[in-house]
Amino acid sequence: MPFEYTPPKYARVVAELQRRITQGDYPPGTLMPSEAQLTQEFDVARPTVVRALQVLRQDGWIESQQGKGRYVLGQPALEQVQTGTRKGADLVEPILDGRQERVLSVGREQPPNRLRGLLGSDDNLFLRRTVLVSQDGDPLEMVSIWVPLDIAAGTDLESTDALPEGLRRHLETKKGVRFDHVLEQVTARLPTQDEVRTLELPERTALLVVHASIRDATGRPLLVLSVLMPADRHELEDAYSLV
Repeated sequence: MPFEYTPPKYARVVAELQRRITQGDYPPGTLMPSEAQLTQEFDVARPTVVRALQVLRQDGWIESQQGKGRYVLGQPALEQVQTGTRKGADLVEPILDGRQERVLSVGREQPPNRLRGLLGSDDNLFLRRTVLVSQDGDPLEMVSIWVPLDIAAGTDLESTDALPEGLRRHLETKKGVRFDHVLEQVTARLPTQDEVRTLELPERTALLVVHASIRDATGRPLLVLSVLMPADRHELEDAYSLV
């Protein structure tokens, strides 16, 4: 029996919204349906709709206007969308779209052994920058960015203020590094008491833990993201060929 590829749910939402835009159902300049409307229409979880809208915004189909919503731009002049092959882009350069980031802590720390291997260095200290991502006042995830000190030097990563631009652009501009690929590891565990308080978790809620090692073309680790996601607020989905 031949392998039948089934695209992820968010990719199917992207494809249908692209079809509506190209066929004129959503003309340029019109307001896109809300997340709640799309969630109900496609019968998917809200994170699936959010990710689909992120893809459309990243690829130039729509734009977000603070306090107003998302507006249709139309089909990009140079359409190069490869839905479902984001190579970790959602972790490296998340588009907040109404979400808020708050810096919880910044300091030089010794990483746990699991992350030390992903960082690919024998250094004892790395810069750790931890932020809390919320939406409508509710915590969604907590992200720690572990960066070698030589890469962090001369950047704004040690500031307790929000970055003036995305993490990828900031490091590529300030340090001249180039992100090439991501190595991800996903685990699950119960939260610590501090994590329960920060993420406002119900009792016995598990955490999905994504460790993402961001590397250049030579395979050199540039930084590691450690993302804590409450299992009751997120779903992880992927699809790939076995050929």
